[in-house]
Amino acid sequence: MLNHDTTSGPTAVTHGTEQLRELIATELIAARSRTAALTDCVEEPDLTAQHSPLMSPLVWDLAHIGNQEELWLLRNVGGRDPLHPEIDPLYDAFEHPRAERPSLPLLAPHEARAYAHDVRGRVLDLLAASPLEGAPLLDGGFAFGMIAQHEQQHDETMLATHQLRKGAAVLTAPAPPPAPADTAALPAEVLIPAGPFTMGTDTEPWALDNERPAHEVELAAFLLDTTPVDNAAYLRFMADGGYRDERWWNPEGWEHRNRAGLVAPLFWSRDGGQWLRRRFGVTEPVPLDEPVLHVSWYEADAYARWAGRRLPTEAEWEKAARHDPATGRSRRYPWGDAAPAPEHANLDQRHLRPAPVGSYPQGASPAGVRQLMGDVWEWTASDFRPYPGFTAWPYKEYSDVFFGPEYKVLRGGSFAVAPVACRGTFRNWDYPIRRQIFSGFRTARDPERD
Repeated sequence: MLNHDTTSGPTAVTHGTEQLRELIATELIAARSRTAALTDCVEEPDLTAQHSPLMSPLVWDLAHIGNQEELWLLRNVGGRDPLHPEIDPLYDAFEHPRAERPSLPLLAPHEARAYAHDVRGRVLDLLAASPLEGAPLLDGGFAFGMIAQHEQQHDETMLATHQLRKGAAVLTAPAPPPAPADTAALPAEVLIPAGPFTMGTDTEPWALDNERPAHEVELAAFLLDTTPVDNAAYLRFMADGGYRDERWWNPEGWEHRNRAGLVAPLFWSRDGGQWLRRRFGVTEPVPLDEPVLHVSWYEADAYARWAGRRLPTEAEWEKAARHDPATGRSRRYPWGDAAPAPEHANLDQRHLRPAPVGSYPQGASPAGVRQLMGDVWEWTASDFRPYPGFTAWPYKEYSDVFFGPEYKVLRGGSFAVAPVACRGTFRNWDYPIRRQIFSGFRTARDPERD
């Protein structure tokens, strides 16, 4: 069973140096524990195989995690000489696309583990001696927080690889709790009033460059689904011929639907009159009350059109998740500024599946929107663009090279996201055809005019 409860990075409130040092160590250790759980559960052939051309071999992710940690913490922060400079090109994500990585002379699993272990030991020694201030990479422990987030993001990618791999189940976790009793009485949508709000952040110490800077955004009123779209609703779209009706599809999406032969979410199959899904090696009936999972942006957009609605913009999503009309300020999370706890959201790989729609009332936003954090990444209508005043930091390749209309923004984080890499300002992005990610959506609409 995989269950890693962690904190979620420092708050905007100043931490004492020793408290911050302890927090960083906790996050680094939690990330490495999860990495080990995801790589120790399979034999060497599964670590070195490429389970999909969309994904790296698991052993590549393992060594890449260590290599990035060495590059940023030991070399850039600590000023240390490279441990194995000859492997740097092998684990540069921009040097070799994923489809090529199995053909590279990668470190064997035992070598990758030894390398990552060696780097981590040196990093913890560096952390113990670091002033955690005095340089931009050190202020607030940013570089250490960036690396903890990087490892957890690769852990989510490795979990997606496990979902793609064929064979017996090797990952287990308890089911999420049932939906609360008030779920049936929830309104289908909530009104988010017109007005300005503060989008992005200047104060989140471990926020990445694309989350910055904070800026005011003025929005018209809109209505947003109270919960993510569930499988029952998506099945109605399918039963009504949604995949066969060109009217609902973006032109590029319709072309992709035909080329790829899409008829249902990824990992779904039909057995007689019943739809089944494969989840981490187990085939089971599609649960009607869970958010739909493993759909592309094109599928989400088509459903929204079929339903007479639309996908929310990224700014609309963030206002619904963060804006507190009582104070006029933007929160860190829908429920407030406190770090995520199990009662707030389905995060941290606790359940290996989305929770039923309507779950986590204690994690609702001020407007009453539920499950904005965790469960499924939510596609938005927006292209991935920089905020006004954006500055690439500490390296251009994290965000800057991806800005443009080729990528769509996802928000909120899935059940596979660690709290350290999940907050109201966190931005994810991917191609609109992608389905192997833990993606779902909710819809919005404009109020009717009198």
